Amino acid sequence: MRTTQQLSISLPNDLVEEVKARVRAGEYASDSEVIREGLRTLLARDREVDAWLHQQVGPAYDALKADPELAVTAEQVRARLAANLSSPRYPAR
Repeated sequence: MRTTQQLSISLPNDLVEEVKARVRAGEYASDSEVIREGLRTLLARDREVDAWLHQQVGPAYDALKADPELAVTAEQVRARLAANLSSPRYPAR
């Protein structure tokens, strides 16, 4: 049973040149390997985003919905960031 299929795709010239450059540099053996790696990376990123949404964003939303007093304003966030940036841990540049 065949585990691959041939696929014809069109890419903008700048992406074609990026693919070709990576093959020329020896990072990959073929154009197909570059595209496969790109798709694997995209799938991994999508899995990470999905996990983040389910593990952190969803529970945070549920907590805020249950107790709106937990919410902070944009001004409060800015003030906290400013305070953290002015602390000795973050010396001025």
